[in-house]
Amino acid sequence: MTEVSETFKRLNDDPQGGSQHLLSLLEAFLMPFLHVLDEALDKRLVRTFVQCLVAIIRGRNNAQVLWLSELGSYLDGYGAEACSAAAGTKRVGKLLRSVKWTADLIEQYLLEKADEEVQKLKALKQQILCIWDDSVVEKAESEKGEGLGPVLSSKAKRRGRSKRGVIFNWPATRPVRVIGMQWTAAVIVGMQGLPHVALSRWWTTKGVFATRLRDAQEEALRVCIRKWGPGVLHVFDRGYASGYWLLLLLKYRARFVIRWIKRHEFLTGAGERKKLWQIGQGKKYRAHKELRDTNTGQKMPCDLWWTALRHPTSGHQLFLVKARVKKGVMYLVTNETVQTEAQAWEIFFSYRRRWQIETSFRYGKCELALECPRLWSLEARLKLLNMVMLIYAFLLSLLDPVHTELIQALLRFKCHRTGKRCQNTPAPLYRLRWALSRLWDDYRPRLTCFIPPSDDPLPIASFINHLERIQKNWG
Repeated sequence: MTEVSETFKRLNDDPQGGSQHLLSLLEAFLMPFLHVLDEALDKRLVRTFVQCLVAIIRGRNNAQVLWLSELGSYLDGYGAEACSAAAGTKRVGKLLRSVKWTADLIEQYLLEKADEEVQKLKALKQQILCIWDDSVVEKAESEKGEGLGPVLSSKAKRRGRSKRGVIFNWPATRPVRVIGMQWTAAVIVGMQGLPHVALSRWWTTKGVFATRLRDAQEEALRVCIRKWGPGVLHVFDRGYASGYWLLLLLKYRARFVIRWIKRHEFLTGAGERKKLWQIGQGKKYRAHKELRDTNTGQKMPCDLWWTALRHPTSGHQLFLVKARVKKGVMYLVTNETVQTEAQAWEIFFSYRRRWQIETSFRYGKCELALECPRLWSLEARLKLLNMVMLIYAFLLSLLDPVHTELIQALLRFKCHRTGKRCQNTPAPLYRLRWALSRLWDDYRPRLTCFIPPSDDPLPIASFINHLERIQKNWG
């Protein structure tokens, strides 16, 4: 960005107009879904829905931001004046408890948004990846809520880890289980660019809503297979490395890459049964490259070796790509043909993009506070969690190259940083949410969709004229 861009000057001179313009981008992003929601709900509840999304962006207190009382305190009245927290809490509760809509509506809308990205990548003839992983939402202090069950605490595991020169924890503790929910997600991404949320589901293994792990994963996989068929390459981590999952993928004729566990046994091309780490042992690697570590920026050597093999439970032809990076070895099993160096590198770089879903999990938990809702009803909790994923999808849409100058001006105006790390971040999602929340706190925008009827048409007419002027200046 130049020293002072024209967009920054406009934002600095008219911050209220810039705030209103950014809200209009949110409304434009949501409008197809709001029309669907309007068919099922009263317009006042639809308006409350949008206000809740704005409140989630504005509130950055991660311990309380998704409490109904906290969301209610951020809501405005129907005439743009602030309403009391009690009245706002009641409106949010009516929205989430309404039986006229379900969380599946948001899930379907996110799937359609992901399909738009798939079609765009197809038009550009790029590789399309559907990256899968599982996580948990921990609610350690909860006991009575619907749909809660035991989950392995990643927080306890992380805090119990030894840190050289600082903390030494010995011996290693047993896995800690707490109350929470299981989380299965998939994102659509190309070989470059940002991820797009395709699917996000929360489920439990206990109670009347209990679901088996493989059943939940298979149901989610069927949704994506029906939507895109063999047009996407599915990428999995070691949690999916099993004969059962392999047979399932082959049954649906899905293209896949799985990072496999090295002690599992496979059949070589000669029919010998060996553990994965023994296949190709002692043989010279066939390809070599110097790659740049995305975290440290340092160069690191990478070597590849590949061969054909089969799994004992299936007679289908598979291929192994063994990658040695940073003194570690990854074993990537795929049903894509790997006979040349270019094909082997394509499989390796496809799996390397899997880190995008890990950043999505981290952003949802750390920045968007997915673990803080206090709702007894499972359906109401799922609605609120899916609303948070809508916010995540909207923030990702703001990082589209179309909005580059606007977002740079916003970051400079409300979240200016001089550090090289902050300025060179390709996807400044954390700073973007911070800057947007501060802008909307200082310059409160007014919703333009689903304006309630008024006895006095003059204020509405003047407001519409004001919006037309903003559109002319910022459009």
